[in-house]
Amino acid sequence: QVQLVESGGGLVQAGGSLRLACAVSGVIVSSNTINWYRQAPGKQRELVAFITSNEYRYHAGSVKGRFTISRDNAKNTVYLQMNSLKSEDTAVYYCNSIGDWGQGTQVTVSS
Repeated sequence: QVQLVESGGGLVQAGGSLRLACAVSGVIVSSNTINWYRQAPGKQRELVAFITSNEYRYHAGSVKGRFTISRDNAKNTVYLQMNSLKSEDTAVYYCNSIGDWGQGTQVTVSS
């Protein structure tokens, strides 16, 4: 059974930083693509970043240069380092592997 558990969200001022973690069980992160999505109120869920088995990293244009996806194979965990946060980054952030989703973690950026 695949489980993804997000953590690290919270309330931060604009310009601040947060690091989200996605602890994964049932899937080996180094052998799979792991995605970070986000969903803001009233908006569709959007892809933020992903990392593939061979460590190719993609970041959406809206976060490129500010967010960085990484992983720790020993901990089977994928991270999303978020710097220079903006109010428009406010959303629930989810990690995803194929058809499985975590419960999400709320990120709120105050201006």
